[in-house]
Amino acid sequence: MTGTVTRLSIYPVKSLGGFDVASWEVDAFGPRLDRRWMVLDAEGDFLTQRWRPRMALVRASLGEDGTVRLAAPGMRPVAAPQGGGPGRTARVWNDAAEAEGCGPDADRWLSEFLGEPCSLVFMPERTVRRIALRREEALGRVSFADAYPFLLFSEASLADLNARLAEPLPHDRFRPNIMVDGVAPFAEDAWDRIVIGDLPLVATKRCVRCVLTTIDQDTAAIGKEPLRTLATYRRADGGVVFGVNLAHQGTGRLAVGDAVRATPHGMPA
Repeated sequence: MTGTVTRLSIYPVKSLGGFDVASWEVDAFGPRLDRRWMVLDAEGDFLTQRWRPRMALVRASLGEDGTVRLAAPGMRPVAAPQGGGPGRTARVWNDAAEAEGCGPDADRWLSEFLGEPCSLVFMPERTVRRIALRREEALGRVSFADAYPFLLFSEASLADLNARLAEPLPHDRFRPNIMVDGVAPFAEDAWDRIVIGDLPLVATKRCVRCVLTTIDQDTAAIGKEPLRTLATYRRADGGVVFGVNLAHQGTGRLAVGDAVRATPHGMPA
């Protein structure tokens, strides 16, 4: 089964807005600098749009010097380095990961915009947060992403969903890293081994979707879609599913236009 990459998206700070790229390096963590930064509350727990929808209004981009730049309505942009500050423990779901502070400027900026004490941290190279096993297969490490380095779905899957909605939704509601064309709707559900360009990956699980998909990424307004419609035809154990999580096997580079070669479950590789 063959498709083509049509979109690559990077999210430097967990749960903040990201940006699209024409090509991007994949390192040991996954997409380079994807979700290597994270916002913590005063207790050291991660913050997310799931319970802080205002985070949708913050856009994160990368400077040529490797800093992350944050911009939001009514705020002057601020830049923060790749850590370098005091070490601390950052909690994300059930994991506790070693992180470094990114300086007081970003902390003050985020605290002002979000209306509560918070701080920005970075995951340094020495931190190893393991990916959950897949059929007892070790899959390396991951950044501050929920559990896996990549999320992929097809253009056809999004079109299928949008055809069922009164108002179509943009791709950014689902925060994919990779979108592909040239395959049937939800063909990705059955994928097992995937090669994109020259990079081998494995499908770890279908992605169970949460309330974040109901948050308008331009206004932070919360609605009922797409979860209400997905529940009518995409329900599985644990919730409604849309897209698949992937783990990479090696490093390299991905690009828009790359061929996507996938082997379904139960088929020889």
